[in-house]
Amino acid sequence: MSPIAQARKDALIANLAEARKNILNAASALPAKQRDEIFLGSWSVKDLLAHLIGWDYTNIQAVKAILANKVPVFFSHYDKDWRTYNARLVTRYKLNNFRQLVRAVEKSHRDLITLLQSVPAKEFSKDRGLRSDGEKVTITRILQVELDDERVHHQQIVKFGG
Repeated sequence: MSPIAQARKDALIANLAEARKNILNAASALPAKQRDEIFLGSWSVKDLLAHLIGWDYTNIQAVKAILANKVPVFFSHYDKDWRTYNARLVTRYKLNNFRQLVRAVEKSHRDLITLLQSVPAKEFSKDRGLRSDGEKVTITRILQVELDDERVHHQQIVKFGG
């Protein structure tokens, strides 16, 4: 196994864990009333957390699909900014009880991280010939999109909390 591939995998997983921790810390620091307040388009912080749960499970399915040499199904649901897909995820995973929601976010992310840790490092960036709209589909790419998204969401929550 390439030590460079392993180091990249480890760094990506660590960055995902840190980004999620930052989001949960920022969300938990908000007053309870503010967690239900719309601040991001049509979303509250609770909606945003439900969105994260949905994408964790989406990415679990995506990693398994990629390892099976298939383009992940979620690509077929794309519309502007993933609006329709995100709305479905929020509806499916949103919980009104904040503590239960946080536990669900932690569990979904733990499930994703556990899967990622079991995948050999060489599989993360392997080009299997999978494409979506001409773009190469790899485990690293889908996870980097998640990481970038979560970093943005963290900043949005921090700004909202003022």
